[in-house]
Amino acid sequence: MQVYEGKAKRMRPLSEREVEVVFKDDATAFNGQKHEIFPGKGALNSNISELLFNYLEGKGFPTQHLRRVDERTLIVKRAAMFPLEVVVRFQVAGSLQKRTGLADGTVCDPPIVELYYKRDDLGDPIINDDHIRLLKLATPGEVVELRKLALQIASELRGLFSKARIELFDMKFEFGKTPDGKLILADEISPDTCRFRDMDGAGMLDKDRFRQGKGDLLEGYREVHARLMRILKAS
Repeated sequence: MQVYEGKAKRMRPLSEREVEVVFKDDATAFNGQKHEIFPGKGALNSNISELLFNYLEGKGFPTQHLRRVDERTLIVKRAAMFPLEVVVRFQVAGSLQKRTGLADGTVCDPPIVELYYKRDDLGDPIINDDHIRLLKLATPGEVVELRKLALQIASELRGLFSKARIELFDMKFEFGKTPDGKLILADEISPDTCRFRDMDGAGMLDKDRFRQGKGDLLEGYREVHARLMRILKAS
């Protein structure tokens, strides 16, 4: 079966219902223009994603996760992926700051939900519901459900991270449909796909450390993992 090699993960279908996902140690930014290897990053992202998927399953949100193979490898449900990234923003940062001129950290009240077209060759552009309909990427009903689910999940996780003294600025989701037509949360949730800020003043705890050259990437990822472990074990 064909192996799909992404920037941060390698996926190999095992059957009609299961896919093997290997989390890589690669870190990329600016559509692959910046690239480095950080030994141990894949294991951290794999573990953080598993922790959060299990937490969300316990809250009633269906996810792709099934089981672990080794420190970097998960087995997940096979799903037809929407070629969309759904981004939920609670505070201004990154591209939103560049597009609006608002100060970094400005609160988005209510939160903003954005949709991006997953096309590396186009630079993963932001698109609206009319573009999605034109490109036939999802039905109008599916777009409504994707927005709703993303906002619900992000709000749930924002509360969890707050308990860990981590401010969630924004996060990116990907969704898919199982062979029986069930909409599920897929891909990963990690410091690669979220913006985390330490509430106690230690700064960035996510991939912005790599993007902006501000500190040891793995130090931030380890801190996120350690805090989540403490909070989830205590709950």
